[in-house]
Amino acid sequence: MNLPAMENGIPVRKNMLSYNRPSIGKEEIEEVTESLVSGWITTGPKVREFENEVCDYLGCRKAVAVNSCTSALHMALAVENISRGDEVITSPFTFVSTVNVIEYQGAKPVLADINEDTFNLDPVNLEEKINKNTKAIIPVHYGGQSCEMDEIMEISEKYDLKVIEDAAHAFGAEYRGKKVGTVGDYTCFSFYATKNLTTSEGGMITTDHHDKIDELRKLSLHGMSRDAWKRYKTAGSWYYDITSLGFKYNMTDLQASMGLHQLKKFEDMQERRYDIVERYNKSFKKIDEIKIPYVKENMKHAWHIYSMQIKNEFLKIDRDEFIEALKSENIRTSVHFIPIHMHSYYKKKYGYDPEDFPISKKVYEGDISLPLYPMMTDLDVDDVINGVKKLIEYYRR
Repeated sequence: MNLPAMENGIPVRKNMLSYNRPSIGKEEIEEVTESLVSGWITTGPKVREFENEVCDYLGCRKAVAVNSCTSALHMALAVENISRGDEVITSPFTFVSTVNVIEYQGAKPVLADINEDTFNLDPVNLEEKINKNTKAIIPVHYGGQSCEMDEIMEISEKYDLKVIEDAAHAFGAEYRGKKVGTVGDYTCFSFYATKNLTTSEGGMITTDHHDKIDELRKLSLHGMSRDAWKRYKTAGSWYYDITSLGFKYNMTDLQASMGLHQLKKFEDMQERRYDIVERYNKSFKKIDEIKIPYVKENMKHAWHIYSMQIKNEFLKIDRDEFIEALKSENIRTSVHFIPIHMHSYYKKKYGYDPEDFPISKKVYEGDISLPLYPMMTDLDVDDVINGVKKLIEYYRR
């Protein structure tokens, strides 16, 4: 590929701009150090404090901190006894963990296609996939924008289905004035290294089902009746019982130490994301070869991902080549996501064809996720904007 070294007086960026970089400050470092010095580094008081503060922020009743969003999703299915012979409907346009957890339980994942504007689960297509074996729906809040939860909740009530929200992208998002984490039966968040709020690795499950919270907590740590903090603090006892078949999904105090301070500065970090998104939108909205992200009314987008669509038919190169060209400009990007039905495991097991979910396939083929994180400087943002514009101009048909 012949790449432009200079176009319209815009030079190539000198150093590589990473796709993501977490916003870790001295507060997180000091809190983690305090945990290390204390000698208590596994699940303990800081995990409980983090859970309580997240509940206060979201306005939900209960939460259990775990080691990943994948774990949270798995626990939600397990606590509802979803198993072999059951079906769970979700989106093909998601990371594979959303569907893997259904397989872990021996249930069958059923895919429903997405809305072409929001990339979220299409409620009409969703309802068409429901049958007597359907037990739950996992809507995926793509990029940080909530699904149409009113429609999904109406469908769930009509057919008596559980709603387990995959909110890996959507901490801080709102739907019609309600924070994501307060609508479905369960909501599962990710605090992975790239997320808007990070604990390095980590996740959380929130619910207003008070009767389920104790079982969720037990499931997160082997099905034990009492965790180590309860057993080894001053008034504790060594004795425990295994009351259910659980998992090793607990969050540690080291992770929660980071989360406590990430939560304190979360709104400030979000404001920086909004600023960057506004600059991207303003720069790209009048370029015919680009489709900027669509945000519905009554939604507060969390902006975990800025997913820009390249209109391949208007360019001399395709999406994959465009990504390589941006890399030559020292700008790293990503793709979110390769649809589930296009992965070898699921193609082989369920006989999927790439055209089975045409909207997901079409969106995937044009998707480029641009760098979007608070640590970006204004010059970094300028470099991304100029790099994209430069390549559009150079490769325009």
